[in-house]
Amino acid sequence: MTAPLPHPTSASSAPLGKEDLAAEISAQLSTQLRRVRLRGFRHPAPPAPTLVAVAHGSRDPRALPTVRALLDRVRALRPGLPVRLGHIELNRPLLADTLAELHGAVVLVPLLFGRGHHVTHDLPAALAAAPHLTGRTAEPLGPHTLLAEALHGRLLEAGFPGDRSPRTAVVLAAAGSRAPRSAQDTERTAQLLSARLGGTPVVPAYASAAAPTVADAVRALTARGHDRIAVAGCFTAPGRFAAQCAAAAPGPAAEPLGDHPALARLVLHRYDQALLACDQALLARTGSGPESARAATVAV
Repeated sequence: MTAPLPHPTSASSAPLGKEDLAAEISAQLSTQLRRVRLRGFRHPAPPAPTLVAVAHGSRDPRALPTVRALLDRVRALRPGLPVRLGHIELNRPLLADTLAELHGAVVLVPLLFGRGHHVTHDLPAALAAAPHLTGRTAEPLGPHTLLAEALHGRLLEAGFPGDRSPRTAVVLAAAGSRAPRSAQDTERTAQLLSARLGGTPVVPAYASAAAPTVADAVRALTARGHDRIAVAGCFTAPGRFAAQCAAAAPGPAAEPLGDHPALARLVLHRYDQALLACDQALLARTGSGPESARAATVAV
């Protein structure tokens, strides 16, 4: 028996742009905090921590070039920032091998879209197994308005109509996880995508480990009178789950997000957020308040 399908998300008036603005603010704050002074003595700015993008990995031969194209776009947006790639499985370089080659500070940015087991357990464990490094794990890419922007762009490229109609709907496909927080993240991403689509209903569905499946979501939406249904996928690159979900689409199926400009900006935003959190934690440990923050050099 399949689990009941949640009612489609329809958010026609949700404000857009707040998280985009937060992305710019966090990047500027993180940069400024690392430039100020500590106890009156000027220190040279430490090198930027290496951004280690963590992909899941796939046997699909298109996956690795797609992820590399995304990281090329990230490098173009932030020249001089060291950016490396590591995979959880199936592709090289594996994350453990990438970390073994690095030194100093790192920020692991998961190219994943919710707080599933990989994000909450595997990535912190990988850092713990590399004691020669200092660093932290950033938040997953979802939910965020920049992710909704990338999903929207790929839907339009696939031929999804730009005008809202009561007949249209979208199934937001994700890999799936047994972790409740991962499903919550996918549901929130569905809400943000619905807002970006002007209120078009968006229903989350999953390739594994959770319900409903994409096929179940399509059937339920069809029963509700929607006969123009597209599938958008929270997938960075081609792979088994992405192909499985696209095959269940009765209409347009969006390509994986790949090197969409909004996704590249989101990768950098998650990196900057992680640095800012480190900065704030260090200020708290040194007893620096809002006034002394302007006179403190913060190292990550």
